[in-house]
Amino acid sequence: MEEIDVPVRGGSLRVLAWPGDGPVVLAAHGITANALSWAAVARELAGRVRMIALDLRGRARSASLPAPYGMAAHAADLIAVADHFGVSRVGLAGHSMGGFVVTATAARYPTRVGPVLLVDGGLPLPTPPGIDVDAALLATIGPAMRRLSMTFPTADDYLTFFKSNPALGRSWNQDIAAYVLRDYTGTGSSCNIDAIRADARDMLTAPAPAEYPMLAAPRGLQDEETGMYPAAALAAAGAEIVPGVNHYTILLGDGATLVANRIAAMTTA
Repeated sequence: MEEIDVPVRGGSLRVLAWPGDGPVVLAAHGITANALSWAAVARELAGRVRMIALDLRGRARSASLPAPYGMAAHAADLIAVADHFGVSRVGLAGHSMGGFVVTATAARYPTRVGPVLLVDGGLPLPTPPGIDVDAALLATIGPAMRRLSMTFPTADDYLTFFKSNPALGRSWNQDIAAYVLRDYTGTGSSCNIDAIRADARDMLTAPAPAEYPMLAAPRGLQDEETGMYPAAALAAAGAEIVPGVNHYTILLGDGATLVANRIAAMTTA
């Protein structure tokens, strides 16, 4: 794995690139996540594609990139990454909010985007008119949102906070630990709250169409039995349910092999 800085509007965007002989696939992470959420999938790909995962604008090693934020900004950043690697038409994979990032990119740059895979994200979420973005974030990603205003004296304290979430703690492994530590600044999360709010506003109020293959987790962000989406919505979208995983372990646990296989398959179809 190689860390690379890519020139984008306002500075440099950090990406992680894994070697591979196949086509390039860009991978976008969730709303408070980072590029290492894709590490287990990249390992399972074993070079079948060249996976490039982004630290999206406002997170981890791209935290200092300036506003404006939102889906249009992410879409432009993804195309800048494709340009940097000399790819005229690129495959995209997006997890959670990253699913909205890749559908927005496909909608805005249709001639630049190849196959798209959604991973437990990207389908429009049912939201009432005039919704308060912060309230919606607390309702959907609760602990992940609250941690952005918390301080943690040590990295061990930060790891302990994540381990307390049963969706992660019950499946804890080195991939999850590395993913968590990439977000830790020495006092707390790297995530820029203004970026989180702008992205959530676009995600909740103006999602791009999501008519792409989707893998879905049957369990949720706290390992609860209800996942991110109602079963009826997943059925209507033709989503493939990945057995036994939650919103996180679909990437960072038992779902990584299946996600990798679907990414490899979409690039050869």
